[in-house]
Amino acid sequence: MDRDGVLNRKLPEGQFVTRREHLELLPGAAKAVAKLNCCRLTVILITNQRAIGLGLFTESELTQLHKEMQKELATEGAHVDAIYYCPHDPSHQTCKCRKPETGLLEQAIRDFPSVSEDNSLVIGDSLPDIQAGSRMGMHTIYIEGEAATRKPGGDEALALADAVAHSLEEAVDRLLPFLSQ
Repeated sequence: MDRDGVLNRKLPEGQFVTRREHLELLPGAAKAVAKLNCCRLTVILITNQRAIGLGLFTESELTQLHKEMQKELATEGAHVDAIYYCPHDPSHQTCKCRKPETGLLEQAIRDFPSVSEDNSLVIGDSLPDIQAGSRMGMHTIYIEGEAATRKPGGDEALALADAVAHSLEEAVDRLLPFLSQ
């Protein structure tokens, strides 16, 4: 799943979650992750973090932010199994990890032998999220999220995604009946 806009509140376009006080989990998000954990599913974050490429944030600061996020998730009995991020600005010519490229998804599959294109699902709130999942042949769920922070390309993402939900919690609740079969 993506991070900003799916797990935590996305800041307005052009602003970045670079400090702990900016990281606000969305209502029901931790509970949704806990439900996935209870089903023994591997939960992986795949996130573009161009603030690093822009020099607004360091990789060690991002690592610390993610540790704090994991602590907050743990208060609800939830955890993320792995976090993969692209530090590049979109202008980086040779980047193969920034969504909609599939490099980070491919890395996750290499690192987790039980994960494959066939048994994975991408949950994201942007066209690049949905495109990356589609390029890998994975099912996708587009999170519409809040209109004020919706990224351009939402209509395309809506049309391309296999399903649509208003939140991570709604997406997971709709998936649970299929996961318990």
